[in-house]
Amino acid sequence: IPDIIQDGIQFEDITFRYPASDISVMEHFSLDVPANKMVAIVGTNGAGKSTLIKLLCRFYDPEIGLVKIDGIDIREHDIDALRHMITVLFQEPVHYHDSAGDNIRMGDLANNPSMAEVHAAAHNAGADGPIRRLPEGYETMLGKWFGGADLSTGEWQRVALARAFLRKAPIIVLDEPTSAMDVWAEVDWMSRFRTLTEGRTTLVITHRFTTAMQADIIHIMDGGRLIESGTHEELIAQDGRYAQSWHAQHRTAVSKRQSAEGRKH
Repeated sequence: IPDIIQDGIQFEDITFRYPASDISVMEHFSLDVPANKMVAIVGTNGAGKSTLIKLLCRFYDPEIGLVKIDGIDIREHDIDALRHMITVLFQEPVHYHDSAGDNIRMGDLANNPSMAEVHAAAHNAGADGPIRRLPEGYETMLGKWFGGADLSTGEWQRVALARAFLRKAPIIVLDEPTSAMDVWAEVDWMSRFRTLTEGRTTLVITHRFTTAMQADIIHIMDGGRLIESGTHEELIAQDGRYAQSWHAQHRTAVSKRQSAEGRKH
């Protein structure tokens, strides 16, 4: 397993369907994720976006085709080593019913991170403030199983981001973690995520265009195939599916903001 990705991730001519299903999620699907770039995959539910993560992490193997890292079939690598080089941030991160510090330390137990490293990761993720406000700071038990403190959705997401900062994995996957955030929280979270992804290979799965536009390259998926690709500006200029959906989301966001301002007055 390479410590640094040189060429990127390649999905080559993938055909895949889930066990006990007769319906193919994707057929002859190909996608390149260049090294050290952030690539966003945008599409509706059922488009096949999350399946890419499952294939990359080898939860499943494709029926036909190959998933490669730097041109090498990932099935040739030790599966534990493969998964250790990938950090995945989900829409609903795992809530460990343990101390706040250990919730972050879970990101890299193999290397026994120091408390200074845990604090640095929390600071970079914006989780340090909420944790220090807890009764016992980083020693505070989180979750209700053992009578601990609970965090808001946004605070749990920042703890999960701190776990990802701690890992320093060369491949980072972002799976819809901003969908429950308002626009202002999303902008702050994504700016921190850009710091995390610098010099790493990143795959962003999302249906929010405000998240996708942070990426270097955006691919639009529909029915298990790519239908549009480009930067945010290029896709807007194409006036296709992406542009139409972007303008619709923008109008909705403006309407909500105006309604909120109206209630204030």
